[in-house]
Amino acid sequence: MRDFYTRLSAKIQTELQSIDLEGCDIPIKESVRMIKYLEDRLSELRDYFLVLKSITPEEEIVFFKEMKPELLGLLLYFNKIHNIELKRPIGSNETQSEYYDKELMSLTYFFERNLDFHQYYRANSTYLDEQYFIRGKSSLQLCVDSAKYILDPLFSTGYDYKVAKIICNEMLRIYLNKKKHSIEKQVIIKKSRELLPNNNLKWTGSKSDAIELGYSIRDSGAINNGNVDVKEIMNFLEVSFDIDLGDYYRTYVAIKGRKKDRTPFLNKLIEVLIKRMERDDSE
Repeated sequence: MRDFYTRLSAKIQTELQSIDLEGCDIPIKESVRMIKYLEDRLSELRDYFLVLKSITPEEEIVFFKEMKPELLGLLLYFNKIHNIELKRPIGSNETQSEYYDKELMSLTYFFERNLDFHQYYRANSTYLDEQYFIRGKSSLQLCVDSAKYILDPLFSTGYDYKVAKIICNEMLRIYLNKKKHSIEKQVIIKKSRELLPNNNLKWTGSKSDAIELGYSIRDSGAINNGNVDVKEIMNFLEVSFDIDLGDYYRTYVAIKGRKKDRTPFLNKLIEVLIKRMERDDSE
């Protein structure tokens, strides 16, 4: 069972690489795609689990406490992202920030209603595992608070859903806080740009291009003889070119991990400048 789940989990992680889970911008169409994908994987897991000829109580506990909730938690997360972004109001930054605040409050509500179980799970306790994670030991109706996910006594103990909700809500809390931070940052950038005279310049390249440029400027020593923080350079680029660079260090780590061309934007700058010089020389 462990080998099957490891292979299934590896497939899911490969699929997730196309999405910036650490960021705060998951397009609705991507969430829809992932919902369908994860529903299929959950069905695949169910089919495998139900044909197992024998399973020990210990294996059943591991399955419903760790394996299934990990996958279901991701499914709940993308479903929630889809609903949140679909219902997000079109309005001012303040309106949108208040909307995300309400969503954060709903997470607190779930936590308060399930405080005892949340503490049990987070403490890695095991003394009630047989009651929580063995089928038929508890009432499914008392455990599940969403009608969307059909109760299946052969594939649920009820509390596996609660674990999945905890996993989902922890990811969701990070996502919502980053959305709020992004809105706050946009307000700061807008106010700072208002102080600049007639600045209509906007960065129309990718964020990673701007971050490539920012790090290279910092380490070139061309600004203040190198006595400047990366943060100051990035803030300058954000305000000057009206762009939110987000978690630029994380993007820098991704840039370092590129296998073919680690600095495509800088190479492009060299290439276009040389072409301009050659064009001027030929005139």
